[in-house]
Amino acid sequence: MAYQNSTLSLEQMLLKFMSEQDPMLSMLQWLCEQMMEAEVTAKIQAQKSERTDTRTGYRSGYRVRRFDTRMGTMYLFVPKLLKVVMCPFLSRRNHGLKQP
Repeated sequence: MAYQNSTLSLEQMLLKFMSEQDPMLSMLQWLCEQMMEAEVTAKIQAQKSERTDTRTGYRSGYRVRRFDTRMGTMYLFVPKLLKVVMCPFLSRRNHGLKQP
């Protein structure tokens, strides 16, 4: 499930999410994918298909990655980049927080 058209109205998006088997998981998946897209845009300093002098890298499609959460398992489209080393926010692990 990928919601590529970001110009959908809020009502249309909510209706799409509500039609899914697990609406909350669908919303979380969409939010994670949008955050990764924003992170990539900031990292390479250019929007999709945008030509700029400040561009530091290029997009190279997506890879599907499994991500387990307390809400369930998601399969996310993680952007791939050329000429840039990037670790999406979801792949970082915080080992500093220990539960008592």
